[in-house]
Amino acid sequence: MPDRLSALDASFLYLEDQTTPMHVGGIAVFRKPRTGFDYDSLVALIEQRLALVPRYRQKVVQVPGRLARPVWADDPDFDVTYHVRRSALPKPGSDEQLNDLAARLMSRPLDHTRPLWETYLVEGLERNRIAVITKTHHAMVDGIGAVELGQVILDVSATPRPPAENLWMPQPEPGAPQLIFDAVAEMVQRPGELVENARSAALDAAATVQKVAEAFTGVVSAVKAAARPAPGSPLNVRISHQRRFATTRTKLDDFRAVRKAHGGTVNDVVLATVSGALRNWLLSRGEAVNSYATIRALVPLSVRDMESENGVGSKVQAYLVDLPVGEPNPVVRLHHISHAMRAHKESGQSVAADTLVRVGGITPPTLHALGARAASSFSRRIFNVVVTNVPGPQVPLYAAGAKMIEMFPIVPLAKNQALSIGVTSYDGGVYFGLNADRDAMSDVDVVAGMVEESLEELVGTVATS
Repeated sequence: MPDRLSALDASFLYLEDQTTPMHVGGIAVFRKPRTGFDYDSLVALIEQRLALVPRYRQKVVQVPGRLARPVWADDPDFDVTYHVRRSALPKPGSDEQLNDLAARLMSRPLDHTRPLWETYLVEGLERNRIAVITKTHHAMVDGIGAVELGQVILDVSATPRPPAENLWMPQPEPGAPQLIFDAVAEMVQRPGELVENARSAALDAAATVQKVAEAFTGVVSAVKAAARPAPGSPLNVRISHQRRFATTRTKLDDFRAVRKAHGGTVNDVVLATVSGALRNWLLSRGEAVNSYATIRALVPLSVRDMESENGVGSKVQAYLVDLPVGEPNPVVRLHHISHAMRAHKESGQSVAADTLVRVGGITPPTLHALGARAASSFSRRIFNVVVTNVPGPQVPLYAAGAKMIEMFPIVPLAKNQALSIGVTSYDGGVYFGLNADRDAMSDVDVVAGMVEESLEELVGTVATS
């Protein structure tokens, strides 16, 4: 039988358009080792590890007449040097220049005639650093159990693990007659597929979005909030196909100190920090912010899959949380958010951060991608911004001997969403990546700075509490 895309994965191909490319990304920053780390090193490393991620050598092949969903097939012309690319900043390259490069790269859609991923080595960064920017299509991320390229190129030691067996002989690409025969055979076995495929052929967006929604739990928990539209916000506008990207670095100990002093969870403190930053941003724009003003965040969280053997499975539950941007007191903002999130904690399904980072096959990029998939399933009318917070390992990781010192997620924008915020903790740091529409949010770097200021305001309450 052919390796056919699931309805969910195919939906992300059908929903993609010029303003909303369906890929998730990230920036990993490394300290360049004395032994050196260059483009050839990265290509060699990825070639050694590709056997662990066979999907990265496959492309999407459409079935003639859209009689069935597309299939995955080996790319007989696979060329790793097409997917692994080289770029450089004018020395000494700044963080702002790196962010601008990432924004431009993320604005470009992936080539659907090739395997749906790209990796860029960025040289020329100041302070003896290099960066790796990744792009992976949503269709490649088929669940928390999926293995992602960033996972397999990283090691827990500066000494790389032994290379995997890498003998690869591509299977012949199926021709049109074979694709049609397989599609007809499946229709005979499952007549219901005929109706579904007809919808896909017509690009029925409503049916496609419904497929996305059905793939995630948490709809019931969102019903009450979804019964009323999200408040009006400058975050909900028609967007262009160009992006801006900004980053903020914070310390995990600061979030833990606030949590210890005021209760809740680290995720609650992250959301309170974002709430304070968005409040200050609205005020800086001259927006009317009364005491009852809110911004509704869609917050995807990993939950337990009771059907899996270890109780942790490929489920992401999306919660709608009204961030109290009208509240001037940072501690009261935190208490509001903790109260709103408590129902999830008390459900018994939540997956603790330390559990997530221990489970094999789970990486921050994979979970951010699943969070973005959850966001795509919801109507733009019921939330203003997406905030994904994914715990990462608290030990250093290495790629070909180069120590990774920072990692910033890049969460794609949903249609008519001007801003998405990805958060990842790693080795004692908490790293914010703010992906924004270039026209609607020319001041996204201001919001990034306000994230740091908002956290400082919360930390300041610890000494006086």
